[in-house]
Amino acid sequence: MTAALRVVVVDDEPAVARLHTRFVAAYEGCEVVAVAGTGPEAIATVQELEPDLVLLDLHLPGCSGLDVLRAVRAGRGRQPEFIAVTAARDFDSVRAARLAGVRHYLVKPFSAGDLYARVDDVVREAAASRAAGSALDQDDIDSLIGGAPAGSALPKGLSVETLDAVRLALAAGPWSSASDVAAAVGISRVTSRRYLEHLAHTGVAARRLDYATAGRPSTLYAVR
Repeated sequence: MTAALRVVVVDDEPAVARLHTRFVAAYEGCEVVAVAGTGPEAIATVQELEPDLVLLDLHLPGCSGLDVLRAVRAGRGRQPEFIAVTAARDFDSVRAARLAGVRHYLVKPFSAGDLYARVDDVVREAAASRAAGSALDQDDIDSLIGGAPAGSALPKGLSVETLDAVRLALAAGPWSSASDVAAAVGISRVTSRRYLEHLAHTGVAARRLDYATAGRPSTLYAVR
């Protein structure tokens, strides 16, 4: 039998921590091994227990979730995956979390399904690492890194910097329209749609139609 994914839940609001714990407990193959409510407690708990996954709020007493992330990443112990679960949706917070090493970024409130889609990704990687052993081929590496294959070119007129900004804005606000992303990044709606369609075409983002708007339905996008 495959060992369960060991999870630490970090949130300073007890009711939210209990909710996230229930979400994790309902996911087959996961178990919550600890709950932490402050930044220093989170650092000590993760370093002691060395879990596979941490659900990390960014706003914590004592020190921030980003401080927790950086402290764990700087340590010599086993490195878990981190999913940021936070109300912070500003560009700087999302970018700082990505650079510090989060696997995914979920904005509160979110559904169990939203969380499970991200946990699925962590579970798939764990299974792939067990199957592949120490030697990875290029497809395995691309999957782990989460980027496009080396040498792949963007369509004419698209830049890497703007694509990164669009992807970060989308991570901060899942199921956003081209107008939403345009406002967050500071580009035109037409330009935003071009980048979003590229992300959807390459499998980085998913699309769905929103029929709640007046007139023709609008297209919404979310990072897979």
